[in-house]
Amino acid sequence: MLTKNKLHLKAEVDRRSGFCFGVVKAIEKAEALLDEGKRVYSVGQIVHNEEEVERLSKKGLIAIGHEDIRDLKDENILFRAHGEPPDTYEEVRKHNNVLMDATCPIVLKLQRDVHQAWLYGKHVYIFGKAGHPEVRGLVGQTNGEARVFRTIEALREMELPQALALFSQTTMNPGDFHDVVDHLNDRGVEVEVHDSICRQVSGREEELKAFSRHHDRVVFVAGRHSSNGKMLYEVCRTHNPYAHFISRSEELDHSWFSPGEHIGVCGATSTPHWLLEEVRQKIEAL
Repeated sequence: MLTKNKLHLKAEVDRRSGFCFGVVKAIEKAEALLDEGKRVYSVGQIVHNEEEVERLSKKGLIAIGHEDIRDLKDENILFRAHGEPPDTYEEVRKHNNVLMDATCPIVLKLQRDVHQAWLYGKHVYIFGKAGHPEVRGLVGQTNGEARVFRTIEALREMELPQALALFSQTTMNPGDFHDVVDHLNDRGVEVEVHDSICRQVSGREEELKAFSRHHDRVVFVAGRHSSNGKMLYEVCRTHNPYAHFISRSEELDHSWFSPGEHIGVCGATSTPHWLLEEVRQKIEAL
């Protein structure tokens, strides 16, 4: 039944959008201590979503940089889902801080596998984004020796060993990863393939394709700095040209919509459900 408003819009939230379990675990760990009135420091923003960061900040969560850790003593320090390199663990424990490690289990396994490959003397190559928090943690498992590349074009410019161990940042596109494997095989490189892409993230693409096509228009909600958000928004826009990217409900524009449209509201794995619901309600009130 359509709501009684000026545009008579009907909005539907994609129930599969929202936090992945790794982010849920990190936020639950932080809130458990915050609710006890304790102070918690997060190394980096706990999630790439400005609205959720602001909500947790009001509860007392303090985001810090790596350079700030050395100044903390007897504090509660949280590692977010992206994970950290070994030297960050050492720095936290130097001054009797309590570490809450909320690294995603998938990322933890990947870190162990990368470290093991490096210990065995293999050449470690990581398909991912240099400088991304997760990738920094992975490179740290190899004492900084792993090679990172984001595209096949970048890989073409690298002088490669005869054999290598290939890993991927967990949020990369599976199709692109398989293209990388094919490229290495074509160059005659012996590749030990570790498909470490998180299917909870990569599986969102097919779901969003159908969701986008099912609606007259799509409003995609994510933080401006969310890599996952940018990628999934492009999926929506490819399958529905009437797609709009916003970070908060205040960014909705009345002029985007036509009377009677059915609007799909979806988001990244770093977008909280409360924000998606807020956007839905504001659309139906237009």
